[in-house]
Amino acid sequence: MNMVVITSIGAICMAVLVMFIRMKASKKPASAKKIILPPIFMSTGASMFLIPTFRVTGMELAEAVIAGILFSIFLIKTSNFEIVEDQIFLKRSRAFIFILIGLLVIRIIGKLALSTSIDYGQLSGMFFILAFSMILPWRVAMYVNYRKLYLEMMSRTRGMETV
Repeated sequence: MNMVVITSIGAICMAVLVMFIRMKASKKPASAKKIILPPIFMSTGASMFLIPTFRVTGMELAEAVIAGILFSIFLIKTSNFEIVEDQIFLKRSRAFIFILIGLLVIRIIGKLALSTSIDYGQLSGMFFILAFSMILPWRVAMYVNYRKLYLEMMSRTRGMETV
């Protein structure tokens, strides 16, 4: 079986897993740790660039980073928090699932189109960079929004204590 097909199947499985995790996570209170840790864990994947096969050119790096940042905008726009009973929860968004599916389709089409002109190792490196460049700004924005809501909630709580 073609390696692009195998990795695309893997990407589909990961997307389905992310959807289930996201739905489950929206039922539990959010925390700074839950927001910050995923990009830190993912960053260990950068060790792939120690192997020359996965290294990308400067232009490929720039393209992947720009695409990742642009894709992150959709995730940022659909990730909002709300206060429920003195706890902060991630709001469920139907748009998030459609955006995730759309990004997956774009990723698969891009991989199929680029696999004919870019070496598989470099392409893998580019898609790692794209994913990391998408997740990092998204999670930073989530943390900023979470922190703002947390401080607002704490100031309200302190205001109630002085009454």
